[in-house]
This record gives sequence, structure tokens and C-alpha cells, in this order.
Amino acid sequence: MAASCVALLALSLFLPLLLLSVWKRWCRERTARHAVVVVLGDVGRSPRMQYHAMSLAKHGFSVTLLGFCNSKPHDELLRSNRIRIVPLTELQRFAVGPHILQYGIKVVFQAVHLLWKLMCREPAAYIFLQNPPGLPAIAVCWFVGCLCGSKLVIDWHNYGYSIMSLVHGPSHCIVLLAKWYEKLFGRLAHLHLCVTNAMREDLAENWGIKAVTVYDKPASFFKEMPLDLQHRLFMKLRHTYSVFRASSEPSDLATERSAFTEWDAGSRTVTRLRGRPALLVSSTSWTEDEDFSILLAALEKLEQLILDGESLPSLVCVITGKGPLKDYYSRLIGQKHFQHIQVCTPWLEAEDYPVLLGSADLGVCLHKSSSGLDLPMKVVDMFGCCLPVCAMNFQCLHELVKHGENGLVFEDSEELAAQLQMLLSKFPDPAGKLNQFRKNLRESEQLRWDESWIQTVLPLLMDT
Repeated sequence: MAASCVALLALSLFLPLLLLSVWKRWCRERTARHAVVVVLGDVGRSPRMQYHAMSLAKHGFSVTLLGFCNSKPHDELLRSNRIRIVPLTELQRFAVGPHILQYGIKVVFQAVHLLWKLMCREPAAYIFLQNPPGLPAIAVCWFVGCLCGSKLVIDWHNYGYSIMSLVHGPSHCIVLLAKWYEKLFGRLAHLHLCVTNAMREDLAENWGIKAVTVYDKPASFFKEMPLDLQHRLFMKLRHTYSVFRASSEPSDLATERSAFTEWDAGSRTVTRLRGRPALLVSSTSWTEDEDFSILLAALEKLEQLILDGESLPSLVCVITGKGPLKDYYSRLIGQKHFQHIQVCTPWLEAEDYPVLLGSADLGVCLHKSSSGLDLPMKVVDMFGCCLPVCAMNFQCLHELVKHGENGLVFEDSEELAAQLQMLLSKFPDPAGKLNQFRKNLRESEQLRWDESWIQTVLPLLMDT
């Protein structure tokens, strides 16, 4: 009796899915130009998957983008009449039972919720999935693909288990389970994309997966910004962040002045202020793979050099982003007593971030890959804005940053401080090393995302 009840329950659960899959296969030919892009994370903070969605839409696909809607995506994506964003529900944290039980409940909820959302959509020719996070999304997307005839495309940004090991350690049971899961279900996709040649080789040698390298490339809106756009952003931010305010207000009330620029009411032109501070920008997700104590220690050394009489400008350091360690580092920043350096940690709207990068003098990247196989997209965006970068060194960084050509690579706070001193010496000297790096970036032939996508991804879709 009990066995028959269980069988009846299982049938009642899976029969609707089977019937729905039959219907989807029947109408698949009518929707062959439909793609689903899945982000088991914040869509607004997943630029690469947004770019995939926009490129698919530009090349004739209707696109359904599934993800958490915590941050605003790019306007270009929102304006597209071919892209529909379907929000996923994020299970809020709760403190009931041991951590592994909480994690298990979250995974089960996400699996059921994602399965339902995918099955309620029109059938797709392709399901593009960002990994990480891939647990439970890889298995769910593969299962839906089997039912509906969709081809699964995994875009490997990194390995989920390696990120988890930063918190739990490499031998933790959750980490080992995640690694087994990624290797097992990762092989089941039809197509594999990855972000570096080093990751492509690792996937082939250790995972038995043949992937295609699709380097992150800046979108067209990452570029050097004209002074009027820079000024407009500075004037907007000065209302919230004091670092963007001028040290003294202009005598003419019709004139606008920020910490870096001035708009003259008479000539209606924007100029850079004499003696302005240098603008240093870093962006982060405030996670364990970025140690911002390195930057803070370097800034302390730079402050001491200025106090000792070195010919260095005052400095505004803007660190953008959201993440779990932001409060921790904000407290550390609040304990510093700089006289010539100001630090702020804003969260910028999607349209303001490219303008900030296109207005800055120097970028700093502290990303140190958990696997050693991915590259920081923040550096890609900085290079798109012709912004020189000092970047933390790790295994495959040379695929992006050419030391001494488009930026500098450092190992610790001592080396970063020495690089900042060298680059900012006699700022803003047009003959300085900082401007030489910027000139090299301007002269380099940088492919944009759309051009790269057409060359690498589109042919794969046409061949399958």
C-alpha cells in the first residue's frame, strides 16, 4: 500500500513535466531562435552574461534572461525589445540548524525554483549558463535541455569549488562535493566557453572538457570620457560623497566646480583644475579573493612619502562594488587618518561606472583568482577606457596585463606603493610613465565584445 502511494505521488509530480516537455518538443521548431541565459546571481553584477544576452539579441535571437534582480542592468539591455528579464527568487538567509543543513535547503529550493521557471518559459534552442555558481544550476539546466531539446552552453568564469574553498578550506565536505558535482555535470553540456587559455587547458587535461576561449572584452560604452561627461558625473556624486567636492567654492555662482573639474558659465567649457588630486579607482565584489589590506598599506606608505616632502599629488581613491566583506574593510578604512588621501566606497549605477573609469587616472586590481585560471573583468573594462592598471599578480594574469606596456604587476603592498610613487611622481606630467601607458593602450588594437563574440561564439551556434 505504501509503495503504491509513493509511486502514485511520483507519477503525479513527473507526469505534468513529461506532458509539458512533449508539448515543448512539438513547438520547438517555431522557437529555434530563442535562447535562455541563466545567472544564479545578480544580473546587474554579471556583465559578461548581460553581454551574451545583448549579442544574442543583436543576431536574431529572442532572449529570456533569468537571474536575481538586485542591481540595475545596463540600459542597452533594458531597451532591447528582444530581451525579457525573468526574476528568480533569492532565498533569504536563515539561522536554523547546522550550516550544511542550511546550505542543503538553499540548494533544494534553488533547484525546484529554477526548474519551474525554466519549464514555464517557451522552449529554447540554447541555454547559456554562467558557472560559477553552478550548484544546482548545471544539473537543472541539463535536465531541462533533455526534456525540451535545448543545447546547454556553459560559460566557465571560474570553478565554484575553488571559490568555496577560500571560506571552508579545500578538504571540507561541501567543497569536495561541489568539485565532484562540477566535474560530473559539467561534462554534459553541448558547448563550453571559458575566459582564459589556461582554463581551457585545465578543463581539457583534468576535466575531459573541450572548451573555447572567449576572452572578456570591454563593451563599446567603456571608453575615455570627454571632460563634460566627467564633470557631470563628479557634480552628481559630490552630493553624496565629499571626496568629489571642491576644496573651495567658485566666486561666480554660475560656475560649477568639483574636486577635479570646473565648468565656466561664460565660455560654457569644462577644464581640469590646476593642482587637482589624482583619481585612483578600484572595483571589487568584496570577497575573499581580494585583499584590500594590501591597497590600504600601500596608501599608508604613499601618505608618508607625501609627508616627507616627495613631489606627489593628493589622492582620491574610489573603491566601487558590493559584497560580504565591505563592512569589514569600511571599518578598516575608517580607522585610517590620512591627511592627503581620501577613500570612499560607493555603489554606482550601471551607467555611471564606465564614466568613472573613463575619468580616472589609474586603476588598481587586487583580484587573485581562487583557481589561478580566470582573469579580472574589471581590468578589461579599465583597458577599454585606456586606463593604466596596477594589478595583483597570479598564474595567468600575463594573458591580460603586459608588465611595463599597459600596466604594472605587483606582489605585495611594498611593490604597489613603489609603483604608485613612480606613476604619480610629478603628476600630471604628460611625459610621465602613467601617460605612456595610456598612450600604449590608445594605440593597441583592442577588440570590443561584439566583434570578439561574432568571431568566437556565433560560429559555434551556427555549427550546432
